[in-house]
Amino acid sequence: MSALPLVLLHGWGSHAGVWAGVIAKLDLGHAVFAPDFPGDGGVTGTMEEVVDELSATAPDRCVVAGWSMGGQLALVWARRHPQQVARLMLISATPRFINAADWLYGMAPEVFAGFSASLTRDAAATLHRFLLLQAQGDAQSRTVARQLEVALALQPEPRSSVLMQTLHWLQTTDLRAMLPQIAQPVLVVHGDRDRIAPPAAAEYLAAQLPHARLALLAGAAHAPFISDPDAVGRLMTDFCNE
Repeated sequence: MSALPLVLLHGWGSHAGVWAGVIAKLDLGHAVFAPDFPGDGGVTGTMEEVVDELSATAPDRCVVAGWSMGGQLALVWARRHPQQVARLMLISATPRFINAADWLYGMAPEVFAGFSASLTRDAAATLHRFLLLQAQGDAQSRTVARQLEVALALQPEPRSSVLMQTLHWLQTTDLRAMLPQIAQPVLVVHGDRDRIAPPAAAEYLAAQLPHARLALLAGAAHAPFISDPDAVGRLMTDFCNE
C-alpha cells in the first residue's frame, strides 16, 4: 500500500470543507490534507506563486487531487515541482475553461464575463448562481446543490477581491501546451453531464497527458465527488494505493 499522503485542492469560490463526504469514504491508511486557499490573506500573485506557497506547506512527496480550478492548480504544481507530486488526480478539470476558435470544449466567454460583472454587485448571489451551475444536469442535481450549499456555508464567504482574481484565472488560463510535459501518472475523473467543463475536455486531458486514464461517471455533473462519493472514494483509494 502506498504511504504517500493525499492533498486535495478545492475549486473556485469554495473551501476544503467540500471534501468532507468523499474523505469519509477513503481507505488509505495515511494522511489526507485539504488546505484552504487562497486563505485569509487573499491571493497576492499568480497561479504559479500560489502553487509555490501550497508546495512549501505540503509533504515532501504526495498525491495531489484537484477539483475544477483546483485541477488546474494541480497540473501547475506537478509541472513546477515534479519531485514532490508523485501522482495526479484531476476531477472535473479542464486545461481551459473558456471557448476559443481552437477550443470548443469550454463555456462561452460571455458566461464568465457575466460572473465577473455580477461579482461587483452581489458576490453572494454570484456564488449561489455558480453553485447551481455546478449541479445543473446531474441526476441528483437538487441533492448536489443542497449539499454544496451546506458545505460552503460552514465558512465565511471569500472576499470579493479574492473571488475576482481567481475568476480571472479561470478566464485566462490555458494549460494545453503544458500537458505533454506532465510525466506523473494521472487519473482523470469526470461526470458525463458536466456543463462547466464538458466531457470532451476530460477526453482531451486523457489523450494529451502522457500517462493518463479517464474514468467517466454516468449521471454526474461538475461535482461528482458530491453526487457519488462512494464511486469517487473508491477511485481515489485505488489510485493512491497503486
